[in-house]
Amino acid sequence: MKSSSVFLNGRFVGFHDKGEKLVDELRDQRRKGELDSELNVAFYNKTNEVFINTDDGRARRPLIVVKNAKALLSSDLVDRLKKKEVSWKDLISRGVIEYLDAEEEENAFIALNPDDLHEKHTHLEIDPAIILGYASSLIPFPEYNMAPRVLMAAQHTKQSLGLYASNYNYRTDTRAHLLFYPQKPLVQTKTYNSLKLERRSSGQNFVVAVLSYYGFNMNDAVVVNKSAIDRAMSRTVFLRTYNTEERRYPGGQKDRFTRPEEFVQGYLGEEAYAQLDDDGLVNPETIVDASSVLVGKTSPPRFLKEITALDVDVEKRRESSLTVRGNEKGIVDAVMLSVTPSGNKFVKVRVRNLNIPEVGDKFASRFGQKGVISLLVPQEDLPFTKDGVVPDLMINPHAIPGRMTAGHLLEMLGAKAACVDGKIKDGSSFTGDKQEDFEASLKANGFEETGQEILYDGKTGRMMNAKIFMGVIYYQRLHHLVGLKMHARSRGPVQMLTHQPTEGRAREGGLRLGEMERDCFIGYGAALLLKERMIDSSDKTVELVCNECGSLAVLDRVKNRKYCPVCESSDIQEIEVSYAFKLLVDEMKSIGIFPKLNLKENA
Repeated sequence: MKSSSVFLNGRFVGFHDKGEKLVDELRDQRRKGELDSELNVAFYNKTNEVFINTDDGRARRPLIVVKNAKALLSSDLVDRLKKKEVSWKDLISRGVIEYLDAEEEENAFIALNPDDLHEKHTHLEIDPAIILGYASSLIPFPEYNMAPRVLMAAQHTKQSLGLYASNYNYRTDTRAHLLFYPQKPLVQTKTYNSLKLERRSSGQNFVVAVLSYYGFNMNDAVVVNKSAIDRAMSRTVFLRTYNTEERRYPGGQKDRFTRPEEFVQGYLGEEAYAQLDDDGLVNPETIVDASSVLVGKTSPPRFLKEITALDVDVEKRRESSLTVRGNEKGIVDAVMLSVTPSGNKFVKVRVRNLNIPEVGDKFASRFGQKGVISLLVPQEDLPFTKDGVVPDLMINPHAIPGRMTAGHLLEMLGAKAACVDGKIKDGSSFTGDKQEDFEASLKANGFEETGQEILYDGKTGRMMNAKIFMGVIYYQRLHHLVGLKMHARSRGPVQMLTHQPTEGRAREGGLRLGEMERDCFIGYGAALLLKERMIDSSDKTVELVCNECGSLAVLDRVKNRKYCPVCESSDIQEIEVSYAFKLLVDEMKSIGIFPKLNLKENA
């Protein structure tokens, strides 16, 4: 057999006659404590290579070592660990627990449960839930759901609004969302408990009915109880921090915080500065609208002119105040005055805005079941049970079978059981409570074990013919708020280069008519509508073209005559084109191509 190539931290260091034996010996020495526990080794049979890794930046995870189909972590050791007679470090130094990196894991055969162990296994998971990441392990019953939905739920967890930090009052985050009255879920996982995430909850427990409501919750839409929103359900506040400083410029000049005076260049008018104090700062609890001034500031002129001895010139200053974004409003929450390390005066103004859930806001359960509010219904018009329980939210029945999120139904059942017997339920993956436990709990408390309820229509008062599945589930409000996305424009700023409308809501941009929209217009034969969108509403321009040589002509405003700079002809035609086309022609000229425009009479 050929000698094995040996690599240390990715660098070739030599050969060894028996690579597999070398790897086994190094592992034994590591487990005995003769080698550092952070060393990892791997043997690749196909390529006959040995990889030894000791460098930093490797993701490593702990596993229980298995020998002869028996885990080295005995129940006696676990008891001693609980009594704190043995530490985690002791288990590592004894070779009972070892950390594997991605490379060494290629040589490992890992069992999920102790019952699965046989001769070929090398390691055992400490807990089956460890195969999941941080966000995925917060989701209850993930093994009952399709993998993409678990992934989606993990993304939604990151987007949810809650209590992101307990010291939010002292923080100056650029943007932050806070949920009023966050709740901890009634179905939790071991990871949720061990990380004590109830201190930073990011959702609320909703009473949910799996029911269609007059077609308003088709597809991903959800119908929400307006009365519950009036009682502050899922109400959030949005905080944005604005900052500015008194910068110093070469020549000894600097910015000044002040209420700008009338002679300042770019003066916004007396009303704009009415809310400012003499020091140029706005007061907390002041109501501000789009483009309201938060900090009055004046700067020296951009270009300094030389002042002679005879000049009696007042320093001309320009307006450079800090204003609220053009599409936001709110109430000034706090004003903080400080000094930068370079000694300049520095101001931060935090503005808060109340966000009450409205049509278009996005909600999601912990199963990738995202939905947008399509209708807010007063409580009296919603279905109710014989006990007067009204759902906070109604999700479409088709959302469950198509996405195969059985965990969603299981959490609804589990949280309903938690409500009736007053105990938090365990939804940990592989080891959590079972459906039978929830059913027994509901039955013992006089509810139907299936979680179904007889509902009465709020509008007619009649009993519904079908039993409706109704339970409690943890819902998260996501930070995709329609109020922060809503955007429209009739006219506004254009880009200097292309003369087309700017892009993006923050810059009062236009809405893009893309390639596919263009195809629709062509398909419907709406050619004039296409012209209107892509020329008239975008970058229409009138250009002069020479009929003789086809190059772009010019207008001499002094002599008031049109002529061609190439052939001196005065046979000039006006054409209506997109400015982007004129730009293309100019750019072609810049690389030595001379495009000619051949004009024909418009029939």
